[in-house]
Amino acid sequence: MTTDLATPPADTKPYTKSQLLTISASRVLEDGQIVFAGIGITLLAATLAQRTHAPGLTILFEGGVIGPFIQPGELPPSTNEQRCTRRANMLVPITDVLLLLQRGYVDIGFMGGAQIDRYGNLNSSYIGDPDMPKTRLPGTGGGNDIASLAEIIVATKHEKRRFVEKVDFVTSPGFIDGGDSRARCGLPYGGVKKVVTDLALLGFDPDTKLMRIDALQPGVTAEEVQDNTGFDLVIPDDVPIAEAPTATELAILENLDPERLYTH
Repeated sequence: MTTDLATPPADTKPYTKSQLLTISASRVLEDGQIVFAGIGITLLAATLAQRTHAPGLTILFEGGVIGPFIQPGELPPSTNEQRCTRRANMLVPITDVLLLLQRGYVDIGFMGGAQIDRYGNLNSSYIGDPDMPKTRLPGTGGGNDIASLAEIIVATKHEKRRFVEKVDFVTSPGFIDGGDSRARCGLPYGGVKKVVTDLALLGFDPDTKLMRIDALQPGVTAEEVQDNTGFDLVIPDDVPIAEAPTATELAILENLDPERLYTH
């Protein structure tokens, strides 16, 4: 397998794009938050945050696990796998976990999708014509619930085929059509807090809700980000550069995923 290497600054340890994505996503999380996490990069990001700057962060799994402790080197392949329950605070029915979400107890939901548009809407249902799609995708699971009722962080590789003018299907709502359309659709809370990619950290204009560049990953230009996006981004005049992954963050990540199952 070919390693997908990023181009780190000369004075930092080499890292892959997946490691960069995981570390960047972990930094967006805050201590004390309750976070819905999936499997792979999202779980690694939440676990890394627990071991660095957010020791009081609580992980939830859609399957009904509250507050697990993930064992290094034993990452679960599914949210329904027994390794998800290690040292958990509670094991409850899935309906009870979603009830916590509906009551507003969840701070952040980690999301992904095959497509994302300029307003942060996500598609994980199908690509192409709904009557005869080119590709059928896994569907929503609890994604629509999470995106509708909590703030979300989207972690994804930055590719033009993912960042599209308009998603083929809104599986999980972002800011709908921009402006106050999310609230007008009956979703007064939540929205997309940040889109984290291997090229940039992306936010949204507070008024129009159009996607904008908040920071560039090390060695990346705004032009490169725009070239890999299928719509016009809001680009401020002075875009900061995000901090490169530290040796400590990379060491913890290597310990969590020594075989690089998710960070190759």
